[in-house]
Amino acid sequence: MLSHYHGDHFDDVAAQELDKKLPIVSTADAVDKLSALGFEQGYALDTWESLVVRKGDATLTITAMPAKHAAEESVDELLMPVNGHMLDFSRNDDHLYRLYITGDTMLIDSLEDIPRRYPDIDLGLIHTGGTTFLVTIVTMTGEQAVKAVEITKPRTAIPIHYNDFSVFLSGLDDFQKAAQASATSTKFVYLAHGETYTFTPKV
Repeated sequence: MLSHYHGDHFDDVAAQELDKKLPIVSTADAVDKLSALGFEQGYALDTWESLVVRKGDATLTITAMPAKHAAEESVDELLMPVNGHMLDFSRNDDHLYRLYITGDTMLIDSLEDIPRRYPDIDLGLIHTGGTTFLVTIVTMTGEQAVKAVEITKPRTAIPIHYNDFSVFLSGLDDFQKAAQASATSTKFVYLAHGETYTFTPKV
């Protein structure tokens, strides 16, 4: 899955070294760009559209979630379209686990629709960092990212994408401070680069 076609998500090394037959789920914009690079299995999803992948008795349903790279329309039009993704894991039609990945979104009204359509999110991977572009912020600050957690209500949340390069203005400390002040029941987990979080599906 690819949130969108920006270099901090899909860089030159990925373009050169990934298997061109690798299935990639993303936006229509990204799928077009990947096709031009020789990638043969791009699957474009619009918001709320789903792709179902089956292997044996296991099923993964990938659904595109609402996301916008900038809150201001004039700035968002300069940036590439973005998807969040919801991953629903099932076996023999029994739902096991729900994982939400925000993608590089800002706080937008349509995030409120996510918990109405997809309640009981087990884990949220929350893109943060306060990335700057021109004179505006195009990924959520720590405070905004915690607000996104409060809106979508995952049982566990892990902040990601907050220190990858120098245009980030809101680091992990900002997120942790906002999380400590939040009344949400979500459990927050913090990972350093190279650390692993293992989740256990319902059985």
